[in-house]
Amino acid sequence: MTYQTFIALVFLSVATLFTPGPNNAMLATSGATFGFRRTLPHALGVALGFPVMMLIVGLLLGGVFQASPVLRDTLKWSGATLLLWIAYKIAISGGMERNDADAEPMSFMEAAAFQWINPKGWSMAISATALYIDPDNPFVTAMIVVLCFLFLGLASSVTWVAAGQAISGWLTTERRQRVFNITMAVLIVLSIVELVRH
Repeated sequence: MTYQTFIALVFLSVATLFTPGPNNAMLATSGATFGFRRTLPHALGVALGFPVMMLIVGLLLGGVFQASPVLRDTLKWSGATLLLWIAYKIAISGGMERNDADAEPMSFMEAAAFQWINPKGWSMAISATALYIDPDNPFVTAMIVVLCFLFLGLASSVTWVAAGQAISGWLTTERRQRVFNITMAVLIVLSIVELVRH
């Protein structure tokens, strides 16, 4: 991988990892609701789960999904359906004082597993691996891609959780909490609309 190609990979990683999407909206919501420390396993699950998925897709499954429109469409629409349900649950959740005492943030394993049904994750994994993994040197270039997404993904996840926690002080009324939840749900829905158009 040339230096110019690596710089392009970094720009792609930043653009896709730091912009609003399902993972980031859920991380911000969890940070605002549960705080930074309790949301950290969720953030680590996203930051580590996606690169693992990307490695497997890049080395094993990418060609299968690229060659099968039926598999791609099945994944896209089932993932979009699940994300709509998550957006709905976030939108209807009440203010902080109404939160279920038994509510828990997403665990590390749940967040890592979520990557496999996240349409944005699949689109990113297939696109990035198709563009940046060199067929003549697949393992080394796959590891470069994965490590880039790992480190920048960790920075992105922590940033979104911290942003959520930072505004939690503003979310002191049920109305503000509801506006925040609906905004995060809308971000998820908009990301779904963009994904299913392609």
